[in-house]
Amino acid sequence: MTKTNRKIVLTGGGTLGHVTPHLALIPRLMEQGYEIHYIGTEKGMEAAKIRSIPGVTYHAVKSGKLRRYFSWQNFTDPFRVLAGAFQSARLMGKIRPDVCFSKGGFVAVPVVVGAWLHRIPVLCHESDLTPGLANKLCKPFARKIATTFPECAQALGDKAEMTGTPMRPELFSGSRAKGLSLLHFDGVKPVLMMMGGSSGAQAVNAALRAALPRLTEIFDVAHICGKGNLDDTLEGTPGYTQVEFLDADLPDALAAADCVLSRAGSNALMEFQALAKPLLLVPYPKGASRGDQILNANSMSKRGLCRVLLQEDMTADTLYDALVSTWQDRETLVAAVKAAPPADGTQRVLEMIEEVQKK
Repeated sequence: MTKTNRKIVLTGGGTLGHVTPHLALIPRLMEQGYEIHYIGTEKGMEAAKIRSIPGVTYHAVKSGKLRRYFSWQNFTDPFRVLAGAFQSARLMGKIRPDVCFSKGGFVAVPVVVGAWLHRIPVLCHESDLTPGLANKLCKPFARKIATTFPECAQALGDKAEMTGTPMRPELFSGSRAKGLSLLHFDGVKPVLMMMGGSSGAQAVNAALRAALPRLTEIFDVAHICGKGNLDDTLEGTPGYTQVEFLDADLPDALAAADCVLSRAGSNALMEFQALAKPLLLVPYPKGASRGDQILNANSMSKRGLCRVLLQEDMTADTLYDALVSTWQDRETLVAAVKAAPPADGTQRVLEMIEEVQKK
């Protein structure tokens, strides 16, 4: 029988990648009888998303960003992190949860420290191939760490286990017919979907649009281009539909997609892997990030699960060639994906939440 009246604190923020796994876990935790609290920032991406979920109590704390580059804010943000730790510790003392689950991001550090101060067991999850700075700092205070990639579990040592990523069940319930209708396609040509993340991907957007006349000879192109990135001059182009963002309709659009072009954020990669989509990745370049997307993409490519085109090598021509090659290799790619370990880690993460409470 499921034990009821237990409490759990969830935390994580900074990007949607630190939030979406919680959306998969929350309904399951509610089914198990947990009272759910979420600790995040006042104005971060997680605030609006989590506050809209009935039955979840949201608490805002101070937090500073953990930067790997010089900024004058590096001198003040440690004090914000410290203030956030005291706020989180007070909240932990007030809520008295049975367990804390952290998805990482800069807001998670003071929350995990606050949990540790009250001897509340902590489970962390790391999405990327290499541990993020937040999870490195949280490791001493966590009992276990779940990871998406096997390389990350190895790097984090005995506390870590590769589990995959928690995924929302509705991701797998999309209707191809509804997706084709939504995108205004008839299903005669294969559908190529391009996704760039919550804010889009300007370089990939531009290359895709430059290659569009040739691509639409082969594909119907569904372009999720990010907020503010619509191109009015392309409205009404046969075989091309552009939207800024999809939320509730995304499962239907994914069900209609036959091939995917994407950045290489880990949550998106696991979703595409779980859906067994032939995949071409253009990872975010290292000069504009810590290089985690390149590592994610290379790990997937080495296992035969995708094809990769680096942004510095991308032109309209090379993008077109890479997409055609990916489509031609679709049977090999899909077979490799289906033979790989499961990407959906929802059940295992739920089991680990139970396990850390028994130690």
